Parts: sequence; structure tokens; C-alpha cells
Amino acid sequence: MPHFSQKDINEMHHLYRINLINSCSGYKSANLIGTKSRKGISNVAVFSSVTHIGSDPSILGFFLRPTTVRRNTYDNIKETAVFTINHIYEDILDDAHHTSAKYDATISEFDVTQLEEDYKNDFMAPFVKGSPVQMAMHYVEEYDIKANNTVLLIGEIKHLYIQEGLIEKDGFLNLAQGKIAAINGLDGYAIPNLKTRLEYQRPNQTKK
Repeated sequence: MPHFSQKDINEMHHLYRINLINSCSGYKSANLIGTKSRKGISNVAVFSSVTHIGSDPSILGFFLRPTTVRRNTYDNIKETAVFTINHIYEDILDDAHHTSAKYDATISEFDVTQLEEDYKNDFMAPFVKGSPVQMAMHYVEEYDIKANNTVLLIGEIKHLYIQEGLIEKDGFLNLAQGKIAAINGLDGYAIPNLKTRLEYQRPNQTKK
């Protein structure tokens, strides 16, 4: 199998290295994070770094690139302390990916794509209409990652909206039923199928 030493990686063309290292961690979640500025300008951007932090309290985190330049999502969250997380699904792949373009803060990505804003329960930040899983989030805290100057931002789920037919009897969300996407690297999108669910494992448990 191909092998790359740290030296090999460091000496790669930067675009090749970016693609390789972004892909080698495996499939990642595909989400649109919705925010709104105090001036009332909405923003929506694709993120592949949303991850579960804990269930009690119900908190999720996501990573932001260095804030040495203006980051509309980060700035809006720091201004308002609220944001939404919306799962990307098959029908909106092109528009969702286009939100990675660096638009000025005065331009809403909702206005340059077919994505539609949706508002629920007087929550300030916009949801993405049609997304099978939508979460209203409240800012909790953030951590600076010194190794590369990124930021881990953590929020708590205040409201959770789920498309009919996705929740199984034990609370498990069958994302495959909603044709929800995953991201491979920076620009590869997949629509996974659920293969199987396996039982909680204990030591010395044998396969049935």
C-alpha cells in the first residue's frame, strides 16, 4: 500500500496535501450552520466538523478556521450567542456546497442560492427549510487550538426538529431514511445507507 512519511507529507504540493489530509480521517458530518447578525443579515455556511460532545447536557461542537480574518459565522455567533445546525441532504448538495464561497458579510447566502430560510419558535437564527434534522443552538464556550490557531466552539441544543419517519423506537435516528449526506474530504459528498445496527458490547461477548 502507498506510504507517506511526515517528511513526504510536508513536502507535498499544498493542494494535494490538503485533499489527502482532509480525506484520511474518513467520512464527516455534512451540516449547514445558520446565523444572523445584529443588523439582521442572515448567513449560512457548510461545515464538516460538527461533532457530538455529550448527551447530558446535550452539547455539540464544531471547528472554525483561524479567526485572523473575518469569519461571518463566528462573528454572528459571538454577537448573538445563537445559531442553527441543519443536516445537508441529497436534494440540496450543490447549493449547500456553494455556501463555502467567501461572500461579504452584507450578502446572505440564502439570496445567492435556492436554500430557503425558515424560522421557528421566535428563534433568531435561521433554519434551512427542508433539512431533515434541524437544531437550535446556544453558544456555551470556545477553546483555542494552539497547534493551528483554529477554534472549537461548543453549543447546547435548545430545540431539535426531526423529519417524520427518521426516529426509531429507541430514539436512534436513521439518517439514511432522510438521504442525509456525509462529506469525504473537502468536496466529496456521499449519501450513506444504513448497513446494520449492533448490540451494546460487553467483555467476552461472542458473536451469535
